[in-house]
Amino acid sequence: MIEWLFLLLPLAAASGWWAAKRVGTSRGDAGPRADSAFLRGLNFLLDEQPDKAIDLFVRLAEVDEETTEVQLALGSLFRRRGEVDRAIHIHQGLISRPDLGREERGYALFELGQDYMRAGLFDRAENIFDELVEMKLHRERALEKLREIYQQEKDWARCLEIAGRLRRLTGEPMGTESAQYHCELAEEALKRGQGAAAVTQLHQARAADPACVRATILQARMAMDEGDSRRAAVLYGRVVRQGPQFLPEILPELVAAYRRSHVADELGELRRLYRIHPSPRLVTMLAERIQEKEGDEAAIAFLVEHVTGRADLVALERLLALRASKPADAARTQAVLRATRAVIEHLGAHQPDYRCGHCGFVARRLHWQCPSCGHWKSIEPIQPAAIDNRTPALPSDPTVRAA
Repeated sequence: MIEWLFLLLPLAAASGWWAAKRVGTSRGDAGPRADSAFLRGLNFLLDEQPDKAIDLFVRLAEVDEETTEVQLALGSLFRRRGEVDRAIHIHQGLISRPDLGREERGYALFELGQDYMRAGLFDRAENIFDELVEMKLHRERALEKLREIYQQEKDWARCLEIAGRLRRLTGEPMGTESAQYHCELAEEALKRGQGAAAVTQLHQARAADPACVRATILQARMAMDEGDSRRAAVLYGRVVRQGPQFLPEILPELVAAYRRSHVADELGELRRLYRIHPSPRLVTMLAERIQEKEGDEAAIAFLVEHVTGRADLVALERLLALRASKPADAARTQAVLRATRAVIEHLGAHQPDYRCGHCGFVARRLHWQCPSCGHWKSIEPIQPAAIDNRTPALPSDPTVRAA
C-alpha cells in the first residue's frame, strides 16, 4: 500500500496541471469525463488496484495523447510494476515534445532519471539529474538522487560534494552523512597503506560530526596497529562515552588494549563497563573472568543475578553450562539441563544481533549504512528486553476476564 501512496505525490501535482489546463478551456463534454476518469485512476491506486489504474490511464492516453499528466502517471506506474522499458519509452516521448512547458519537462526528466536508475543505467540517470540541477528544477530531489547513485557506486568523494551542495541549498547540516563518507575514504586509504591520508579523513569526519563513533573506532584501531595500546585504550574509552550501545562491537579490542597497556584491574574495568551497558557479549566475557579469578560459584551467582531481570539467552545458556558442569542430584535434572541448554543454543544461534532503528532491518553483523533503507548510523546492537517479574493479580470477580 505504501509504495502506491508514494506514487500519489507526483500524481497529485500532475492533477493540479490537469485541473488548471481545463479552467476556461472549451472541450465540450470531454473535459469533465476525462477529469472523472483521472480521479477514478487515483482511487484505484488508493484501493491497491494498480492494474485497473493502468488500464484506465492507457485508455485516457489513447483518447488524448497530448495529456502530460496521464503520460506521467502511466510511466510511473509502469516503472513501479517493473516494466522499466515502457516507462522509459513514455517519458522519452514526453521530453521530445516541442510544446512541453518548462515545469512539465522538469517532471518528465525527473521521472526518466528514476527510470534509468531502476534499470541500472546510472550514467544516464546522472546526466538527467545534473541537467535538472542546472535548470534549477527539482534541485533538492535531483541532488538526493545523485547522492543515492554515488553511494551505490561507492564514490564517496562525489557523495561529499553532493552533501555540501545539499547543505548550501537546504540549510540541513548533513554532518552525519559527511562523517560517514570521510570514514569510508579513511578505510579505503588504510587498505592502500596510506595512513596519513586516513588520519586526515578521520579528522575531517570528527569535524563534520564530533559524535561520530565510527571515526573514533577507526582511530583506536590505527593506534593498536601502531603499537600505541595506551592511546587505543583512551580512544576506546571515548567510544563508550560517545555511544555505549556500540560497546559489544569493540569489546575484544578494548580488552586487548587494556591488557597490552597493563591496566591493573581488568576485572574491575569490566564490572564498570557492565554497569554502563550490560550487553550479552560483555556479560559472557565478565562471567568468564569471574570464573577464572573467583571460581564457578561466583560466576554462577553473577549470572543468576543478571538473568533474573533480563531476557538474555546468551547469559542464560552460559549459566546452564556452568550449572550442568557441577554434580547433579539426579540424572533427570542433568537431562533437563542438557535439553534446556540445547534449546537455548538453538534460539540464540538464530536471533539477530543488530536492528535498524529507522526501518527495522535486522542483521547478524554491524552495517554502518542500512542495506534496507540506506540510512547511516541507524543500526545498533539489539539489547535484551526487560522482564516484568510481577505476578498479575487475579480479578476478584469471577465474571471479569483478564486482558
